[in-house]
Amino acid sequence: MSNTLIELKDLHVNAGEKEILKGINLKINKGEIHVIMGPNGSGKTTTANAILNNPEYTKTAGQVIYEGENINDLKTDEIARKGVFMSFQLPEEIPGISVTNFLKYAKNKITGQPVKIFQFKDELKKYMEELNMNPKNMDRSLNVGFSGGEKKKNEILQMLVLNPKLAILDETDSGLDVDAIKTVSKGIEMFKNENNAVLIITHNNKILHSLKVDYVHVLVDGKIVATGTQELATEIENNGYSKYKK
Repeated sequence: MSNTLIELKDLHVNAGEKEILKGINLKINKGEIHVIMGPNGSGKTTTANAILNNPEYTKTAGQVIYEGENINDLKTDEIARKGVFMSFQLPEEIPGISVTNFLKYAKNKITGQPVKIFQFKDELKKYMEELNMNPKNMDRSLNVGFSGGEKKKNEILQMLVLNPKLAILDETDSGLDVDAIKTVSKGIEMFKNENNAVLIITHNNKILHSLKVDYVHVLVDGKIVATGTQELATEIENNGYSKYKK
């Protein structure tokens, strides 16, 4: 059985009439943490949205192969039910829906199994303690009035509760202080095991200071122009992206 979880093959993607991704090739195996870095506008978030088949983006060529299946034509919710999770750069606020009820509903939709509420709340409390989150947030409307750090921790909480096979974290470290980044990194370490994988999308190196990753990919103008280990991210932090730009 193949150890490959997801593979992007010569993927070309448009936003409207503009081509954003110009032939992406990327393979992520189970048990790995990959990072896509690049300057603003390089296509990082487009890559994440293309995997989940966001209807605002159009695949014009290439394939997304997930666990051996071409998922190009699946709907976003179908892909999520197969075990793909994405945290957002700017998490949505949902008034009137508590954190607990949102996660309970999401877990039920993904697993198709009824959620035992008392056991579920105990699980939530355990994860919130690990993430240094206020347990009272369980009863607050999702992200409403949350600080930027609380919203990002809430995304990591969702990842832990839903336990996907592939977690895509889009700019999770954006706007966070050092302590919050360490907490987010801890959540990623708690999540990662030999059967799942993580794809981190970022434009800087902050989160990598407290997290060990397997591969770093540099995305510039819609193409992966370099792949390496964590040292590649350090080089970019010191020297920027200028050597990779045309």
